[in-house]
Amino acid sequence: MGEAMADEAGEITSLLTQLRGDGAQERLYGLVFEHLRRIAASQFKGERADHTLQPTSVVNEAWLKLVAQNVEFKNRTHFFAIAAQAMRRILVDHARQKRAQKREAPVWLEEPSTPGPNVDIIALDVALEQLSGLDSGQARVVELKYFAGLTNEEVAEAMQVSVATVKRGWQSARAFLFRELNGT
Repeated sequence: MGEAMADEAGEITSLLTQLRGDGAQERLYGLVFEHLRRIAASQFKGERADHTLQPTSVVNEAWLKLVAQNVEFKNRTHFFAIAAQAMRRILVDHARQKRAQKREAPVWLEEPSTPGPNVDIIALDVALEQLSGLDSGQARVVELKYFAGLTNEEVAEAMQVSVATVKRGWQSARAFLFRELNGT
């Protein structure tokens, strides 16, 4: 991690500990907004230009949910892990509403790799729930990597496991999701 990124991570952690303090929410939002927006934008690659939900809307809604909760964030990684859960819920809820309105057919994962923008978010959510019942650690790895955009090292820190454990979990989870999303 570069010195500037380390300074930013330290400032984020500091602001998280004083989140209810005077002006901390606004300063924290300024620091994390662009990272959260990049994560949300990656979810929209390949979507139609007239998509009704935009990355900034996802970030804003997730932010409102995060500050409304009375969570004591331990550090930057913990914050982004909780943000991933909030964004996942927002994207899944939006996809369900959209599908109910249009009765769209789902789009499936095409190859056993990282779930991409062409994945049916509702099917992914269902598959993650199934995976969670079998191996909650693998499901958590997918959530942190896919919905929060965390690196293997950050996932390992958030889950308090080794990087090797994260890599094995990611590989197994991808294979499981490929099978589930493709019906094989």
